[in-house]
Amino acid sequence: MKIQRERTEIRQEQIKKALLDIIADEGLQNISTRNLALKIGLSEGTIFKHFSTKRDIIYGIMEDVEKDLLAKLRKISLSSLESKTKLYNYLCANITYLRENRGVTILLFSEATHLGDKELKEKLSQILYQQKQFIIKIVKDGIADGVWNPLIDPGDFAMIYMGIPTSFNIDYILNENYTASMDFCQRMYKIILNALR
Repeated sequence: MKIQRERTEIRQEQIKKALLDIIADEGLQNISTRNLALKIGLSEGTIFKHFSTKRDIIYGIMEDVEKDLLAKLRKISLSSLESKTKLYNYLCANITYLRENRGVTILLFSEATHLGDKELKEKLSQILYQQKQFIIKIVKDGIADGVWNPLIDPGDFAMIYMGIPTSFNIDYILNENYTASMDFCQRMYKIILNALR
Protein backbone atom coordinates (compact mmCIF):
# COMPACT_ATOMS: atom_id res chain seq x y z
CA MET A 1 0.00 0.00 0.00
CA LYS A 2 2.88 2.37 0.86
CA ILE A 3 4.51 1.75 -2.54
CA GLN A 4 1.20 2.47 -4.31
CA ARG A 5 0.79 5.73 -2.36
CA GLU A 6 4.37 6.77 -3.25
CA ARG A 7 3.73 6.00 -6.93
CA THR A 8 0.55 8.07 -6.80
CA GLU A 9 2.40 11.00 -5.19
CA ILE A 10 5.18 10.77 -7.81
CA ARG A 11 2.65 10.71 -10.65
CA GLN A 12 0.74 13.66 -9.18
CA GLU A 13 3.97 15.67 -8.90
CA GLN A 14 4.85 14.81 -12.51
CA ILE A 15 1.41 15.94 -13.70
CA LYS A 16 1.55 19.23 -11.77
CA LYS A 17 5.09 19.93 -13.00
CA ALA A 18 4.08 19.16 -16.59
CA LEU A 19 1.13 21.55 -16.33
CA LEU A 20 3.43 24.36 -15.16
CA ASP A 21 5.95 23.59 -17.90
CA ILE A 22 3.26 23.68 -20.59
CA ILE A 23 2.02 27.04 -19.31
CA ALA A 24 5.54 28.47 -19.19
CA ASP A 25 6.65 27.11 -22.56
CA GLU A 26 3.48 26.97 -24.64
CA GLY A 27 0.86 29.11 -22.90
CA LEU A 28 -2.44 28.50 -21.14
CA GLN A 29 -4.24 27.71 -24.38
CA ASN A 30 -2.24 24.48 -24.73
CA ILE A 31 -3.33 22.96 -21.45
CA SER A 32 -5.13 19.72 -22.17
CA THR A 33 -5.03 16.21 -20.79
CA ARG A 34 -3.64 15.11 -24.16
CA ASN A 35 -0.71 17.54 -23.91
CA LEU A 36 -0.13 16.61 -20.28
CA ALA A 37 -0.09 12.92 -21.21
CA LEU A 38 2.37 13.54 -24.05
CA LYS A 39 4.61 15.67 -21.85
CA ILE A 40 5.11 12.95 -19.23
CA GLY A 41 4.58 9.83 -21.32
CA LEU A 42 1.34 8.69 -19.73
CA SER A 43 -2.11 7.94 -21.10
CA GLU A 44 -4.92 10.45 -20.59
CA GLY A 45 -6.70 7.79 -18.53
CA THR A 46 -3.77 7.62 -16.13
CA ILE A 47 -3.96 11.37 -15.60
CA PHE A 48 -7.64 11.04 -14.71
CA LYS A 49 -6.77 8.31 -12.20
CA HIS A 50 -4.73 10.90 -10.29
CA PHE A 51 -6.79 14.05 -10.85
CA SER A 52 -10.47 14.09 -11.80
CA THR A 53 -10.32 17.53 -13.42
CA LYS A 54 -7.94 20.28 -14.46
CA ARG A 55 -9.31 22.23 -11.50
CA ASP A 56 -8.07 19.48 -9.15
CA ILE A 57 -4.57 19.83 -10.60
CA ILE A 58 -4.69 23.61 -10.09
CA TYR A 59 -5.92 23.14 -6.52
CA GLY A 60 -3.07 20.69 -5.92
CA ILE A 61 -0.56 23.27 -7.17
CA MET A 62 -2.05 25.85 -4.81
CA GLU A 63 -1.62 23.41 -1.94
CA ASP A 64 2.01 22.94 -3.00
CA VAL A 65 2.52 26.71 -2.93
CA GLU A 66 1.21 26.76 0.63
CA LYS A 67 3.26 23.76 1.71
CA ASP A 68 6.52 24.55 -0.09
CA LEU A 69 6.67 28.33 -0.46
CA LEU A 70 4.53 29.76 2.33
CA ALA A 71 5.99 27.43 4.95
CA LYS A 72 9.51 28.56 4.01
CA LEU A 73 8.51 32.25 3.94
CA ARG A 74 6.74 31.92 7.30
CA LYS A 75 9.86 30.38 8.83
CA ILE A 76 12.03 33.22 7.51
CA SER A 77 9.66 35.95 8.73
CA LEU A 78 9.46 34.42 12.22
CA SER A 79 13.19 33.74 12.52
CA SER A 80 15.43 35.61 14.94
CA LEU A 81 17.70 36.84 12.14
CA GLU A 82 18.23 40.58 11.79
CA SER A 83 15.60 42.29 9.66
CA LYS A 84 17.89 42.97 6.68
CA THR A 85 18.90 39.32 6.51
CA LYS A 86 15.29 38.19 6.85
CA LEU A 87 14.24 40.46 4.02
CA TYR A 88 17.04 39.25 1.74
CA ASN A 89 16.35 35.57 2.52
CA TYR A 90 12.61 36.12 2.04
CA LEU A 91 13.06 37.78 -1.36
CA CYS A 92 15.53 35.16 -2.59
CA ALA A 93 13.39 32.25 -1.37
CA ASN A 94 10.45 33.75 -3.24
CA ILE A 95 12.41 34.24 -6.46
CA THR A 96 14.05 30.80 -6.26
CA TYR A 97 10.64 29.15 -5.88
CA LEU A 98 9.30 31.01 -8.92
CA ARG A 99 12.39 30.14 -10.96
CA GLU A 100 11.94 26.46 -10.09
CA ASN A 101 8.17 26.55 -10.68
CA ARG A 102 7.88 28.58 -13.85
CA GLY A 103 4.33 29.33 -14.78
CA VAL A 104 2.90 29.17 -11.27
CA THR A 105 2.07 32.89 -11.11
CA ILE A 106 0.38 32.92 -14.51
CA LEU A 107 -1.56 29.77 -13.69
CA LEU A 108 -2.80 30.94 -10.31
CA PHE A 109 -3.83 34.41 -11.40
CA SER A 110 -5.42 33.43 -14.69
CA GLU A 111 -7.22 30.29 -13.61
CA ALA A 112 -8.25 31.35 -10.12
CA THR A 113 -9.57 34.70 -11.26
CA HIS A 114 -11.18 33.68 -14.56
CA LEU A 115 -12.69 30.29 -13.83
CA GLY A 116 -15.24 31.88 -11.52
CA ASP A 117 -14.40 29.24 -8.94
CA LYS A 118 -15.02 30.76 -5.52
CA GLU A 119 -12.86 28.23 -3.67
CA LEU A 120 -9.85 28.79 -5.96
CA LYS A 121 -10.22 32.57 -5.63
CA GLU A 122 -10.37 32.31 -1.84
CA LYS A 123 -7.32 30.04 -1.75
CA LEU A 124 -5.34 32.45 -3.96
CA SER A 125 -6.48 35.37 -1.83
CA GLN A 126 -5.31 33.56 1.31
CA ILE A 127 -1.89 32.80 -0.25
CA LEU A 128 -1.41 36.46 -1.17
CA TYR A 129 -2.68 37.65 2.21
CA GLN A 130 -0.21 35.44 4.07
CA GLN A 131 2.70 36.64 1.95
CA LYS A 132 1.75 40.25 2.68
CA GLN A 133 1.53 39.53 6.40
CA PHE A 134 5.01 38.01 6.41
CA ILE A 135 6.46 41.08 4.69
CA ILE A 136 4.59 43.40 7.05
CA LYS A 137 6.12 41.56 10.00
CA ILE A 138 9.65 41.84 8.58
CA VAL A 139 9.21 45.57 7.95
CA LYS A 140 7.72 46.16 11.41
CA ASP A 141 10.64 44.26 12.97
CA GLY A 142 13.10 46.46 11.06
CA ILE A 143 11.31 49.62 12.16
CA ALA A 144 11.25 48.40 15.78
CA ASP A 145 14.99 47.69 15.58
CA GLY A 146 15.60 51.23 14.30
CA VAL A 147 16.96 49.95 10.99
CA TRP A 148 14.26 51.36 8.70
CA ASN A 149 12.31 54.58 8.41
CA PRO A 150 9.46 54.59 10.97
CA LEU A 151 7.30 56.65 8.60
CA ILE A 152 7.02 53.75 6.15
CA ASP A 153 3.62 52.09 6.16
CA PRO A 154 4.36 48.32 6.30
CA GLY A 155 1.08 47.50 4.52
CA ASP A 156 1.85 49.83 1.62
CA PHE A 157 5.37 48.47 1.41
CA ALA A 158 4.01 44.90 1.30
CA MET A 159 1.83 45.84 -1.68
CA ILE A 160 4.83 47.24 -3.52
CA TYR A 161 6.93 44.19 -2.63
CA MET A 162 4.29 41.79 -4.02
CA GLY A 163 4.85 43.23 -7.48
CA ILE A 164 8.51 42.17 -7.51
CA PRO A 165 8.09 38.37 -7.59
CA THR A 166 5.06 38.64 -9.87
CA SER A 167 6.85 40.77 -12.46
CA PHE A 168 9.95 38.56 -12.18
CA ASN A 169 7.89 35.47 -12.97
CA ILE A 170 6.18 37.08 -15.95
CA ASP A 171 9.47 38.42 -17.34
CA TYR A 172 11.15 35.06 -16.76
CA ILE A 173 8.47 33.28 -18.77
CA LEU A 174 8.22 35.82 -21.58
CA ASN A 175 11.99 36.02 -22.13
CA GLU A 176 13.30 32.50 -22.54
CA ASN A 177 16.90 33.77 -22.62
CA TYR A 178 16.44 35.66 -19.35
CA THR A 179 19.81 35.28 -17.59
CA ALA A 180 19.53 38.26 -15.23
CA SER A 181 17.55 36.11 -12.81
CA MET A 182 20.77 34.99 -11.16
CA ASP A 183 21.49 38.43 -9.77
CA PHE A 184 17.86 39.52 -9.52
CA CYS A 185 17.73 39.04 -5.72
CA GLN A 186 20.75 41.26 -5.10
CA ARG A 187 19.53 44.01 -7.44
CA MET A 188 16.00 44.09 -6.04
CA TYR A 189 17.29 43.86 -2.47
CA LYS A 190 19.40 47.01 -2.96
CA ILE A 191 16.37 48.90 -4.30
CA ILE A 192 14.18 47.66 -1.44
CA LEU A 193 16.76 48.68 1.17
CA ASN A 194 16.93 52.18 -0.30
CA ALA A 195 13.15 52.46 -0.16
CA LEU A 196 13.06 51.31 3.48
CA ARG A 197 15.70 53.80 4.59
